[in-house]
Amino acid sequence: MGGGIRLRADYSGDDLRALAKRSKDANQTRRLLSLASIYGGGNRTDAAQIGGVGLQIIRDWVIRFNETGPEGLINRKAPGGKPFLTPDQTRDLAKAVEAGPKPYIDGVVRWRLKDLVHWVYQEFGVSMSEAGMSRMLKRLGFVKLTARPQHHGQDVEALEGFKRTSPYVWMKSDRASRKVPI
Repeated sequence: MGGGIRLRADYSGDDLRALAKRSKDANQTRRLLSLASIYGGGNRTDAAQIGGVGLQIIRDWVIRFNETGPEGLINRKAPGGKPFLTPDQTRDLAKAVEAGPKPYIDGVVRWRLKDLVHWVYQEFGVSMSEAGMSRMLKRLGFVKLTARPQHHGQDVEALEGFKRTSPYVWMKSDRASRKVPI
């Protein structure tokens, strides 16, 4: 079995300890101290114990450190998933939502999430979930608006007769009625 991967020669154990002392990232500090023990003559098992990880993780840290230096030991942000739609397709979706559906073409009088998912599949051949569509619309700045329901037989003129017309007047009570309990 061959030896471990060598650490780069432009740093020493003292250099890594000094960097660990100045670091604001706890994970980077732990990794620097583990590698500093290797520079100090310790074995990788000891370094793994200091870092609280396994030997494979120490190997990964050594590779990252050799490639990019101490900055390679900072947690990187995950890139995330690939977007469902391209920027052009997203613009087309925003325009379609803004314009509203065409009942004679789309078969609906208002957009629901399931209708938009179906529209995206028909237009672009992209399959999405309703939850994904909801997140995309929120990212685009759209919010769900629902009209207040109104009965079809409601008489607007009759409603006016039931509205309160006189202002409510607040009256102070007499001094006699404001007795303080003893």
